[in-house]
Amino acid sequence: MLPPKLILAPVDFSDYSREAAQVAADLAAKFGCDLLLVYAVPALPSLPSAHEFFHEAEYETGLRKEAERHLQALAQDLSKKGVKVRTETGVANDVGMEVLRIGEHNHADLIVIATHGMTGWHRLVFGSVAEKVVRLAECPVLVLRSQPKKEQEAPSKTSHSVATR
Repeated sequence: MLPPKLILAPVDFSDYSREAAQVAADLAAKFGCDLLLVYAVPALPSLPSAHEFFHEAEYETGLRKEAERHLQALAQDLSKKGVKVRTETGVANDVGMEVLRIGEHNHADLIVIATHGMTGWHRLVFGSVAEKVVRLAECPVLVLRSQPKKEQEAPSKTSHSVATR
């Protein structure tokens, strides 16, 4: 498993996941391995307008193409670090399980994932993709923890990360 041959970095295009992708690219450059960027298109995204509802397939295709365009742009940026970057887009109701499925299918040796730092009822309602990945992954997981919004308002000179198996 170490040194890794493939590092998987799930992204949702938030600042947190972009930062985690940068860390994953740095690790891939250090270990001389490939980087796989993954995005899971929600199978039930925000509801389209009544007109778009009747063109559901086109709507879903548009979401997928937009995600792939963003992934390619991020991959191009990260490849400047001298890393071979691949991308994969999945479709799922359960993003965590889709990340795990893609990781297992591609034999990922390490997953680098950001957590949004949600606490309290937000975490209870929305769950945690990162937590599910940590609990169920068959490979080591590096979790890069963001600061909850309250803590982000005050300048902080420390970052938090957790490595787990």
